[in-house]
Amino acid sequence: MTELKNLRNFSIVAHIDHGKSTLADRLIQFCGGLSDREMKEQVLDSMELERERGITIKAQTVRLKYQGDDGNNYILNLMDTPGHVDFSYEVSRSLAACEGSILIVDSTQGVEAQTLANAYQAINNDHEIVPVLNKIDLPSSEPDRIKDQIEEILGINSQEAALVSAKTGDGIKDLLEKIIKKLPSPSGNESDPLKCMLVDSWYDSYLGVVVLVRVIDGKLSKNQKIRFMAAGVTHTIDRVGIFSPKAEEVDSLGPGEIGFINSGIKSVSDCKVGDTITEEKNPAKDPLPGFKPSQPVVFCGMFPVDSDDYEHLRDSMVKLALNDSSFSYEPEVSPALGYGFRCGFLGLLHLEIIRDRFEIEFNLELVTTAPSVVYKVNMNDGSVIDLHNPTDMPDPVKINNIEEPWIKATILVPDEYLGPVLELCTSKRGIQKNLSYAGTRALVEYKLPLNEVVFDFYDRLKSITKGYASFDYEMTGYEVNDLVKVSILINGEPVDALSLIVHRDRSQSRGRTLCSRLKDLIPRQQFKVAIQAAIGGKIIARETVASFRKDVTQKLYGGDVTRKNKLLDKQKKGKKRMKQFGKVDIPQNAFLNALKMNEN
Repeated sequence: MTELKNLRNFSIVAHIDHGKSTLADRLIQFCGGLSDREMKEQVLDSMELERERGITIKAQTVRLKYQGDDGNNYILNLMDTPGHVDFSYEVSRSLAACEGSILIVDSTQGVEAQTLANAYQAINNDHEIVPVLNKIDLPSSEPDRIKDQIEEILGINSQEAALVSAKTGDGIKDLLEKIIKKLPSPSGNESDPLKCMLVDSWYDSYLGVVVLVRVIDGKLSKNQKIRFMAAGVTHTIDRVGIFSPKAEEVDSLGPGEIGFINSGIKSVSDCKVGDTITEEKNPAKDPLPGFKPSQPVVFCGMFPVDSDDYEHLRDSMVKLALNDSSFSYEPEVSPALGYGFRCGFLGLLHLEIIRDRFEIEFNLELVTTAPSVVYKVNMNDGSVIDLHNPTDMPDPVKINNIEEPWIKATILVPDEYLGPVLELCTSKRGIQKNLSYAGTRALVEYKLPLNEVVFDFYDRLKSITKGYASFDYEMTGYEVNDLVKVSILINGEPVDALSLIVHRDRSQSRGRTLCSRLKDLIPRQQFKVAIQAAIGGKIIARETVASFRKDVTQKLYGGDVTRKNKLLDKQKKGKKRMKQFGKVDIPQNAFLNALKMNEN
C-alpha cells in the first residue's frame, strides 16, 4: 500500500478539443503505463463511439507510477474527463473523487465557454488547480497572451503555468513535477471504519457489474463483506483491482486510492453512483455527501423499428443505464409507433450518443420522436403536473398556466460574428443579460427558453460563426409563458408522435413547416390526404397530398358529354368510399425526417 504523502489524485478538465485525452496518453507513455507497442492514440477513449467521434464521453481513470526528482516514488491517479456540456455530470463525479485538477487551455485559442464552466466546478470542489497551456508546438501559439487571459477571465495565477505539447511530448516531465509539488496528497486513516465512494459502475459481459471506487478511510480487500449504504444491500468482494490502464488485480486498496471491485452484483439498482460503501461488520457512522442526482432536461420517445426487438431493447436499456447514470427511461405506448420507452437525457448530444450506442453496442435500429423538455402544468385545482410528453397534455379548460424551463447561456464568440449571434438569440426569444470583452472575443450571456435551444440552436450557432463560437449553459428555473399544444392530423386522425408544445407566436410557422414537410414525405394514395396542424379545435395550417388518378374516360370515343360525367361521378363515389374506409400508412422514415425540424 502506498504512503498517503506519495499519492496524488487529479482530474484533467478542459474545453472540447483542447487536448485532454492526448495529454493523458503522453502521461501514460512517460510513466511507462503501456509499452510503445500497446500505445495507441486516445488510449483512454475505449468506447468505439468515442474513437469514431473523437470526443470523450465517459470519464476514465488510470493509475501511474512516477519517480520524482526528489527520488521518491509517487502513485498518480489520473481521471480523463469529457469536455462537452452534456457530460458535465461525468466531470462533477470525477472532481469529487480527486483533490486537484489540471486545467488545460489551448495556447492558440485561449479560454472557451466550457473552460470557464469546468474551472468553476473545480474551484467549487476546493481543488488546487495547475494551469497547463497545450499545443505550444503550433506556430499560432501565444502563451503569454493566453496566460494573461486566464488571469483576467478565471482569476487563476497562471504565470507559472506548465507549457506542454501533448502531441510531441514536450514539457511532460515539467508538468509531472508541478503535479507533485502543487497538488495536495489525500487525507484518510487506515484504522478508521471503511468508507468508500462509488464513483462509477458499468456492465462487463464477462465479469458482470464493475464498480469504480475511491477509498476515503479504512481498507478494501478481497473476500470482505461490504454494504452499500443508500441501496441497503450487502455483497462479498470477489476481486480488487486498479487500471494501469490495463486492469490489474491487487490485494487491497487503502485510503486515498482509486480502483475497482467485482462482487457478483447482478442488479443495476444496487449501484447508485455517489453511494457510500462500508464494511458490514464495522460500518461507518455517516454516509458521504455523494452527488446531487442529475436532472434530465431533454426527453424523447425511443421505439424499435421492428416490434419484435422490444425485449432486446428493454434489456439493453438496463445495461446502458448502469453505465450511464444520467440516462433515465420508462415504458410508453404510442398508437403510431407501438411499444417503446420515454427516455430522459442531459442534452441533445447525450441523446445522439445514447442512440448511437444502442445501434453500435446492441445492434438495435430505433425510431426517436421529436425531443421535448419538461413543462410544469399548473391546474385550476392547484395541483402541478410534470409534462414529459406533449400527448399527455390535459384538457386546456382545466389548465391555469404552463411553465417552461429557462437556461442561462454563456457564449464566447470572435467579435466579427457577434451580430449574427445576437440575432439568433433574439429570434429564439432570448433576453440579453450581459456583454463583455476578453481581448478580441465577446462574452455574451443570454437567458433563453430551453425548448428553443433543444431544436437546432447549437447547429445554427456553429454554422453562423464558422465553428468559432463556444457555448455552455446551466438551468435557471421555470417561468410562465403562453404555450400551446400543436397537434398534427392526417385525414382527421391525430398522430401523437408528431404533436409538439410551442409558444403561441411560433405555433403557426412550426405547424406550417411540419405540414409542408409531411406533404413531401407521405406517399400518394388512391384518395386525397389532408394534413392539418391544429391547436385544440382550430386548424392553423393545411396541406393536401394529391390522389392517384386513373383516366376512366379514355375508352370513350365521341358521344354525349353525359357518358363522360357518369363515369367521373362513379369514380368520385368510389374515391369517397375509399377515403371513408381507407387508412393512410405513414412510413417510418416519414416520421424520422419530419421530426428533423429545421427552421432555416
